[in-house]
Amino acid sequence: MPAPTSGPAILVLEDGRTFHGEAYGAEGETFGEAVFNTGMTGYQETLTDPSYHRQVVVMTAPHIGNTGVNDEDPESGRIWVAGYVVRDPARRPSNWRSRRSLDEELRAQGVVGISGIDTRALTRHLRERGAMRVGISSRETDATALLERVRQQDAMAGAELAGEVSTEATYVVPAQGEKTLTVAALDLGIKSMTPHRMAERGIEVHVLPATATYDDVAAIGADGLFYSNGPGDPAATTSQVELLQAALADGTPYFGICFGNQLFGRALGFGTYKLKYGHRGINQPVLDRTTGKVEVTAHNHGFAVDAPLDAPTETPYGLATVSHVCLNDDVVEGLELRSPDGELLGFSVQYHPEAAAGPHDAAYLFDRFVQLMSARDKGER
Repeated sequence: MPAPTSGPAILVLEDGRTFHGEAYGAEGETFGEAVFNTGMTGYQETLTDPSYHRQVVVMTAPHIGNTGVNDEDPESGRIWVAGYVVRDPARRPSNWRSRRSLDEELRAQGVVGISGIDTRALTRHLRERGAMRVGISSRETDATALLERVRQQDAMAGAELAGEVSTEATYVVPAQGEKTLTVAALDLGIKSMTPHRMAERGIEVHVLPATATYDDVAAIGADGLFYSNGPGDPAATTSQVELLQAALADGTPYFGICFGNQLFGRALGFGTYKLKYGHRGINQPVLDRTTGKVEVTAHNHGFAVDAPLDAPTETPYGLATVSHVCLNDDVVEGLELRSPDGELLGFSVQYHPEAAAGPHDAAYLFDRFVQLMSARDKGER
């Protein structure tokens, strides 16, 4: 059956640029940071990624919703985006796993969106002017009045948001098959596929709240420490950086992704900065400088680590080097920490090796983490 008819809606950016369209999903009003995602598939995983907390996501692919919504692909227990912007929503879903339409799911979870606008023009505007605050409303008809409310919203820079999306209590994802290792994973906005990828490799994953202390991690007796992806400004985070520094000083093997890469950088003494419009999609080319291979990778980040590309940096925990670089813009996409004799102590990447959604080029990173922890258990480090 065709999608339900909707009334008019408007989208207003903080610089005053206005788009007129139709209400999509829940009707009402919402605010956030306007960002765009270039993925042609995986909209359900995008919507349920906690890293999108407080962000209004613009989909550059023009036709969204054609596979509907199923109960297998969510990456968390809810939709996290603050708002959703599409050009041409599917009139009806067509997929054997579909249980309901995307529009129905957005309505059920109270996610305000807009459709029928020129998302290419909006994306070009954000590329030229940068990510910025935005409002969507199907109640307000006066763009000037909505613009005033948009400019009253908090900016993403300086926002500490991991605690708002993290689990409230520790839980365990059991190893599949024989258990070989134990990992303490700090939930800063973790996607469900991430502990699943580790469990596939015989790892028992203890997922801890973002407020966990080093004592909490040590009590698990884990073979390694993992930091997940998550929303917000890494410069606004202090407690997780201090926990990581204590773990590094104790020789705990470390692996971090996305936000975990940024916090690794800060723990090592590097700064972080906000990108103009960020990387969000499933088609970013990244060079692994340790192997010379190029990977096509899944991204969702608006901040990056400021580290030198051409030389190692001496830190209190070892020598840090940039291990991965984005081939589009030379943004730091990974870090390695090694001892003076060259042994690997910890590493991180800025992208998403769990690949939900996305290509599986980077799955080897979970194997690298297993090798790192196994070497420590055997006393090879």
